[in-house]
Amino acid sequence: MPVLHAPHRLKRAGLILLAATALYAGPAQPAYGATADEPGWTAEPAAGQAVPRTGARPYSTRPYFYMAGTAGTVLEDHLALANTTDREHTVTLRGADAYNTAGGAFAVRPAAASTGAGAWISFGAGATVKIPPHTRAVVPFTVTVPPSSPPGDHPAAVVATEAGREVGVRVHLRVGGPTLAALTVEDVAVRGRGAAAVVAYTLVNRGNVALAPELSLRAEGRFGEVPGRGARALPVELLPGQRVELTEPWPGAPVLDRVRVSVTVTAPGGARAEGSASAWFVPWRAAGWTGLGLLGLGGTTLAALFLVRGRRTRQDPPGGEVPGETSARPGPTPAPEHELTGASR
Repeated sequence: MPVLHAPHRLKRAGLILLAATALYAGPAQPAYGATADEPGWTAEPAAGQAVPRTGARPYSTRPYFYMAGTAGTVLEDHLALANTTDREHTVTLRGADAYNTAGGAFAVRPAAASTGAGAWISFGAGATVKIPPHTRAVVPFTVTVPPSSPPGDHPAAVVATEAGREVGVRVHLRVGGPTLAALTVEDVAVRGRGAAAVVAYTLVNRGNVALAPELSLRAEGRFGEVPGRGARALPVELLPGQRVELTEPWPGAPVLDRVRVSVTVTAPGGARAEGSASAWFVPWRAAGWTGLGLLGLGGTTLAALFLVRGRRTRQDPPGGEVPGETSARPGPTPAPEHELTGASR
């Protein structure tokens, strides 16, 4: 059953004081980051850690649930729901399988499509919770790991829903046994030119644990090495068996060269993979203008040649004679009668 906590009188007095201060200062301004469709309640892990039914562990503040156990284990944890409004909210709770979208984001599957770790999560009779105004409810739940579960990470989430609005809390669940960190880099391609050039690639998790990959970019051209990108952490957590399509900005792309680009991705646990692609970089706009200029120059030269030839044709009559005049061009001079020609007479 959920545990409800009423606010302390001191907190209520503080709220009254803040309200009076706001009225004195003038009309309130909208809070940055707030949206009109906020549900009016929050969901987060209660202070503590996942524990087997047999014992307890120290409590601490957590951004997500982390649970670990062997196949056949039943784990317990608690979800905290806080109503921040002046009316009661009714929230429905469920477990869901987690996966990566094509762009690498973390997402959860619908209830009917969750057949993995999401289906192992149960709230029992506490799946529907009524939260009074300005009250915090702590709801227990269990994760029953099937005996035949393979080792490794089984990503899931706890999803709280009300009137179509959902809030998800990640569950990192690891089943004990051998782990393998492995990945591949596929479908490497270069897109764009100049400062807008990017390297597109597909990253596939071939192991059984979630990966936090790092990427480096190296390029070799016909004229030597081309500036690439140093190693940096990618803003994605690659879940087991998932495939994501990513792009890496490449501001150091050359203007004119044929380049072979190599993408190297590593991750903790010894995972390493490399993919490559070749691409031509040609300043097509400049080449186009140069081609048009040469074409125009050739056309101008050809036109000039035709013009000169036509002008000569109009000015010079056939035979080269001027009408009305006797040709002064001398005729052939006959050889003397006894001129030696080298032949016998």
